[in-house]
Amino acid sequence: CAVRAAHVLSEIAKNEEMKKPCIEADLVPTLIPLLDSTDQEMLLHAGRAIGRICYDNRGLQEELVKVGVIPSLVRILTDYAESEPLVHVALLALYNLADLDSAKEALSMTKVAEQLVKQLRRAESHERLEMVFEVLQALAENDALKVQLVDAGVPEVLSEILLRLQGSSQAEDTCIVKAASDLIVSLLLGADANLSNNLKVAKHSAEAIALISARHENSQGKDSLNSEFISFVSIIVLLTSLPCLVLPLSPDGNCLRMFQLGVIHQLLDVLEKHVRSGDTSVQQAALSALQSLAVPGTVQMLEEGVAERIEALLRSESPPVQFKLLGTLRMVADGQADAAEILGQDPLLLNRLVQWCSVSDHSGICGEANRLLASILHHNRSQEVVKAIQAAQGVKHLISMTTSEHAAMQNEALNALAIASAIDLETLEESFKESQLVQSLHKLLRDDNTSPEVKYNSMGLLCRLLNSGDLRQEIEEDNIKDTLEYLCSHSNASVVQEAITTLQVLRGET
Repeated sequence: CAVRAAHVLSEIAKNEEMKKPCIEADLVPTLIPLLDSTDQEMLLHAGRAIGRICYDNRGLQEELVKVGVIPSLVRILTDYAESEPLVHVALLALYNLADLDSAKEALSMTKVAEQLVKQLRRAESHERLEMVFEVLQALAENDALKVQLVDAGVPEVLSEILLRLQGSSQAEDTCIVKAASDLIVSLLLGADANLSNNLKVAKHSAEAIALISARHENSQGKDSLNSEFISFVSIIVLLTSLPCLVLPLSPDGNCLRMFQLGVIHQLLDVLEKHVRSGDTSVQQAALSALQSLAVPGTVQMLEEGVAERIEALLRSESPPVQFKLLGTLRMVADGQADAAEILGQDPLLLNRLVQWCSVSDHSGICGEANRLLASILHHNRSQEVVKAIQAAQGVKHLISMTTSEHAAMQNEALNALAIASAIDLETLEESFKESQLVQSLHKLLRDDNTSPEVKYNSMGLLCRLLNSGDLRQEIEEDNIKDTLEYLCSHSNASVVQEAITTLQVLRGET
């Protein structure tokens, strides 16, 4: 009799006009205890009736959570995992309740994550997968549940699904791939991001993401590529920017795995295609991924010929893309003499850099172009590179950079010019004289607001300039000796030592 009554109520509740009378009759509190039944038919009809009556009624939904409906729904998923009708009822209820903070808190006290993983593995239809994804996406907004989802194996299952569908061109499969990739991003994001948690997500996602990105890059539909590939690239950005993935590469490191899977060239293929089409959103996303991979993977990037391919993308006229492109190249050059030599002998790159160094309406691009020039000179050991940068008229920009308002940029320029002077001072001498480098350095040394490090590096450069007769004469005529003697009583010990050394060089004592 009770089963029949629950069945009748579930049918009545289909009618929108009958919901209000059901609520006024307090039928929901009467139905809730029936969810503890062991009769599957009773569970099915009671669950349907409650779901239909409470649909789109936030007040009633909050009441359901308060009286303990969440443990009952998880029990149904646990005890009747192979009953399609009951699983559907439970998932639909969770889907409707999962946006509530109270429901998330209640779910965090259960083993719902394990049951949702089981349902992901069992799901045979797109509809069921989409429903589970919707529930998981809502739960991933809660940090405690996010950890449980990762520990329960959600990333592994998502990876399996991506790999299984990566060769499909069906619209339904594309939707599933998009939902899975979005869920991976959600598991990585969050104010309280957990490093261990993120590493687990990254570990199980790298290969699938690489293969999926390859498939979408080969797809013919521009709209499909634009709408979905952004999601895949954003995952790569997140994966490669995690602290756990930018540590020195181990044989099984995720970044190394991405190189092995060809992610770098897939990203470059995307960049080249979308530079031609003018789609800056895809360009920026792919460049962000490359920028992240450049930190741990400089050697691999050189071996893969990445620097040369990035240089070919310089025709882009999008300031955000230009900015990321410059940052990526600087990361490739930092600490790598081979990379600096390749970049420093490319006339196309150097000419474009010099143009960017003068872009007054994009200070970020101007600064990054100067920093890349400085990095190339700093890490290079070749006279040919010094000559090439001088020929491109890049030296004068580095001299201007020594007076930047940012101490970090000042030091980069000073160190780069010192190293270049040690390699080939003769080539640089005329530019130094024309740009009044000696006078600029003297001003930095006299200014009490100049940082100790900038003073130290300025004197290091002066020592190099003293190897030129003409520049030595300028240094003597500008009475820099008096300033150096004054700095011998500076409060910073390093500045004092460098002032003593520079004076000795100036006097010919060393």
